[in-house]
Amino acid sequence: MTIDSDLVPATLRWAVRLLRAEAVALGLVAAWLIWSDLTAHSTDLTSALLVTAFAVAGAATLWALSGALLRRRSGARAPAIVLELMLLPIGWYMIQGGLGWLGLPLMALGLGVSGLLVSSPTNRALGFD
Repeated sequence: MTIDSDLVPATLRWAVRLLRAEAVALGLVAAWLIWSDLTAHSTDLTSALLVTAFAVAGAATLWALSGALLRRRSGARAPAIVLELMLLPIGWYMIQGGLGWLGLPLMALGLGVSGLLVSSPTNRALGFD
């Protein structure tokens, strides 16, 4: 039995899976925003389009970063960590607004994926020895 040195470690695989799940979730939010923009009776069109574009760009960015990490592109790790850490203030304000059931898991997700991205096996796979 030989060991494949190109095998992606479990920590990196899980980080990629979670990033892709976030991209899909944000893509669903973007789809809902597009539907909402098209069916609204009155709206500030500029604001509606900017929020929708932000959601679409966020989903595309998360998906692209996850693909780059899967291909072991070390430059994708820092932006992915930044996006994950952005879940902390989002989750905090959700908790403050009475949505603790959603805010706490979002904060845990951000910290968890960040932890996976800085773990030793991931560091070795991305060439950060």
